[in-house]
Amino acid sequence: MIDFDAHLAPYAAHSSRSRGRRFAEAAAGTRSEFQRDRDRIVHSTAFRRLEYKTQVFLNHEGDLFRTRLTHSIEVAQIARTLARSLRLNEDLVESTALAHDLGHTPFGHVGQDVLNECMQDYGGFEHNLQSLRVVDHLEEHYGAFDGLNLTFETREGILKHCSLANARQLGELGQRFIDRTRPSLEAQLTNLADEIAYNNHDIDDGLRSGFLTMQQMEEVDLFARLRRQVVREYPGLPGRREVYEVIRLMITAMTADLVETSAALIAAAAPQSIDDVRAGPPLIRFSQAMRDETTALKRFLHANLYRHFKVNRMRVKASRVIRELFDAFLQEAALLPPDYQVASADPVKQARKIADYIAGMTDRYAIKEHRRIYSLDEL
Repeated sequence: MIDFDAHLAPYAAHSSRSRGRRFAEAAAGTRSEFQRDRDRIVHSTAFRRLEYKTQVFLNHEGDLFRTRLTHSIEVAQIARTLARSLRLNEDLVESTALAHDLGHTPFGHVGQDVLNECMQDYGGFEHNLQSLRVVDHLEEHYGAFDGLNLTFETREGILKHCSLANARQLGELGQRFIDRTRPSLEAQLTNLADEIAYNNHDIDDGLRSGFLTMQQMEEVDLFARLRRQVVREYPGLPGRREVYEVIRLMITAMTADLVETSAALIAAAAPQSIDDVRAGPPLIRFSQAMRDETTALKRFLHANLYRHFKVNRMRVKASRVIRELFDAFLQEAALLPPDYQVASADPVKQARKIADYIAGMTDRYAIKEHRRIYSLDEL
């Protein structure tokens, strides 16, 4: 029998000690339980849809901008590297990273915000909870159960945030939000790998789009400092190669700081098991100096990229598409595909089905569906 956990630290998530799946299954044999989770996620319909879901720029605005799919792959790459350095479970961080955005709506965060507004009278909408709903219920691949039947540990990592009201309905999985305990170190690590990935690739996409300039980026101390280093080492380097070099150094600086800081915190806390991790303080962190620099970077991106007037135009259009789709389906459920029509006259159940339908759409499908309903030229 293969020992998949031999190289792991005692405080890591060991697949052989997993809390299991919602529905019992025989072991895979040649794969660990977390490898099996990863493979189910990669083969899911929701994962393929991420290719056509917005990160910052709409998919049709350019072939080289990140999508939710490429973002998820970048998060997984960074997370695996970090996990190996800390002797954590690489397979678990990979499965969590690849699944963390499965419930994201079309059109990025604006889609989530608008759908949440639409759902206020029907229980609200949280994209982390929707990712869990996708893997627990909405994927349809198996005869024995709905969803992908993932392990507790992968599901725990997917659910980064959750309201107390929703946590109370999730049983064991939601208990940590009520008790204010911690998830596994793998879940903590994947959360910060997500932050490292989007902070850096949004700079790249912002510069590629022309919405940001290198001169503007000099306002960010971390970027400016590392750009000076690149200029010293490679004077006269062409524009795109200079951008890549600076971003490479930024990712290296962030990951190195995270590993060094986290390793020191783990050594001081000396957890002997994953249960010790769950009962203790957060142990995967940046140093305070790096946290200050990443906070300054996020503020810069929010002011100069995410609120750029051209991005705002997309936000307004996307808001209208999501809101008008929701209103049309709520007023006339017969417009929905049969699988999303609720047989009973329960408005809450019907609204949730509508949210499932809209959240599962790609950007271009949402636009096309909007045209079908509102344009006389579309049938």
